[in-house]
Amino acid sequence: MYRFLLTPRWFGINVFVLLAIPFCIFMGSWQLSRFEDRMTASRDAEQQVSTDEREAARPLAELLPVNKVTSGKQATATGRYDKQLLVPDRQLDDRDGYYVLTLLRTDSGKALPVVRGWLPGTPDPAKAPAAPKGEVTVTGALQASETPGDNGVSAQGGLPAGQTAAISAASLINLVPYGVYDAWVTLNTGDSGMKAVPATAPADSGLDLKAFQNLGYTGEWFVFAGFVVFMWFRLLRREVEFIRDAELGIVPDDEQQERDREQPQEKASA
Repeated sequence: MYRFLLTPRWFGINVFVLLAIPFCIFMGSWQLSRFEDRMTASRDAEQQVSTDEREAARPLAELLPVNKVTSGKQATATGRYDKQLLVPDRQLDDRDGYYVLTLLRTDSGKALPVVRGWLPGTPDPAKAPAAPKGEVTVTGALQASETPGDNGVSAQGGLPAGQTAAISAASLINLVPYGVYDAWVTLNTGDSGMKAVPATAPADSGLDLKAFQNLGYTGEWFVFAGFVVFMWFRLLRREVEFIRDAELGIVPDDEQQERDREQPQEKASA
């Protein structure tokens, strides 16, 4: 009864199944390994943030440009505080609030964005403490410029004067008449009674949407492998049922005619 498995049509089906199943399993395993790599990178990044806090601070110039290695490192810079801005829609300890961001004019002529702390509620310039006067030396965790719309950073436009949605050189350079470093620093200790903003792990090193996409693709590939096996058994069962029905003489005429046209071609090929 199962000699039909040796016909050209079924030979092609069998070859396809034998190739498709290992391919789907391989792709599913690869996507799973990508998810596990991102899990490991996320744990390592979180541990690195804690390690960086205990390291000695280094001059800002030695840590630029910011990358996955230097992000979170303790940096120090000297200058004078200049323009102050508020960064709305920032959460800390599950509370809504805003950052107080002040530009530090350095001897290089460029300004370093410094997050001096966080305050709860809606942005209010009257509640934001004024920056210290004169020359100051700041120490904090170095961070890469933010990208609006990524990692919870607002892409909102049309903010009131004195506010910025993202801490990035591209955004700040339009607000001040001097150059801005493509980086920023969050102070280890909040200034003037404000809460310090903790450093975050570098981009593409946490459990972001891409990581869960890899996990979703893993499931899809294994489902595809199961679907291939299911369809093969379904076709096999249908073929066996047809043969049995043919032996009993209960095959519909149109289906029998179609089979009769296929069989000579298969026999000729055999």
